[in-house]
Amino acid sequence: MDWVEKVVLVTGGANGIGKAISQAFLNAGATVIVADVDAMNGETVVEEWKKDNLNAVFCKINLVDVAAIIKMFEDLVGRYGKIDVLVNNAGKGIFKPLLELSIEEWDEVIHLNLRAAFVTSQQFAKYHEPNCYGRIINIASTRYLMSEPNSEAYAASKGGIVSLTHALALSLSGKGITVNAISPGWIENHHYEQLRPADHAQHPSKRVGKPADIARTCLFLADEQNDFITGQNIVVDGGMTKKMIYE
Repeated sequence: MDWVEKVVLVTGGANGIGKAISQAFLNAGATVIVADVDAMNGETVVEEWKKDNLNAVFCKINLVDVAAIIKMFEDLVGRYGKIDVLVNNAGKGIFKPLLELSIEEWDEVIHLNLRAAFVTSQQFAKYHEPNCYGRIINIASTRYLMSEPNSEAYAASKGGIVSLTHALALSLSGKGITVNAISPGWIENHHYEQLRPADHAQHPSKRVGKPADIARTCLFLADEQNDFITGQNIVVDGGMTKKMIYE
């Protein structure tokens, strides 16, 4: 696919999985807007990419602020005329015992992980030209269907992302936009070389995941030829959610 004239917006694109997604689209030739609250890492990584003649732009934003999202889309569409691909990657988790998790902390996770994805998708659709190429890719998690203790806010937000994905896919059907989700399993963002053999061996794939695994899935879903895939949640977890475990 020719990405040279495509504009991609990646939320939470300055670190971890989001950084790998941004890098993948940049390497393919797209213009990538890295939208992140982390100005230090965002500006640093974008400057490094620019040295390699990659078309990266940093946009500092707190995605909990709805007005800021609306303004960001106004500015970006005014500058580029369009946004072709939206990757809703930004998110956080607060893992605390149930009786210690405050309503404010619950709201913080839900607003960043779920509400922001709805608002960005809404704005994406607002500016999308009818029957033109468009892709929305939401980063969920395997925690949408499996949990550990003390993960209520994060699990609820990621379950909401999966449901939001298929609802958006139907609402935007026939407009040239596909909407899909990716649910990563264990993706090691730091110190991959320090993982134990047992960490890798427990996966049916025999290795722990890397951010690049999610980035490649984004490129696949964003390809123009893959317009028959919409409303889906693709699990990228090395097979772990299919593994029956008895202790």
